[in-house]
Amino acid sequence: MNMKITDKKQITDEEKLFSGIVWLNSGILGLALGLLCGLTLFIATNWLLIKGGENAGAHMRLLSQFFIGYNISFWGSFVGFAYGFAMGTLSGALVGWIYNKFVAFRN
Repeated sequence: MNMKITDKKQITDEEKLFSGIVWLNSGILGLALGLLCGLTLFIATNWLLIKGGENAGAHMRLLSQFFIGYNISFWGSFVGFAYGFAMGTLSGALVGWIYNKFVAFRN
């Protein structure tokens, strides 16, 4: 271990490393991931509407099995945004919370 004397206190390299670990704000991470997921689903649905075609969105249509009310339509894109925002927000908040628990455990 590399020990250095700083201000009459011995600080190890490991203590320096863990004192610099950033704590995540779970709410902000959840909001950012929620917006990202919601907008992705919104844009993808509207892209399929603009693209059109005989079998446009066959795979995305399967999301209606999980997201009640979602379909490949303009109204469905708003429903998809709401579901994507909700799932992204919950996922981001959970990831932030778990990360902070690990950081607290390591300190």
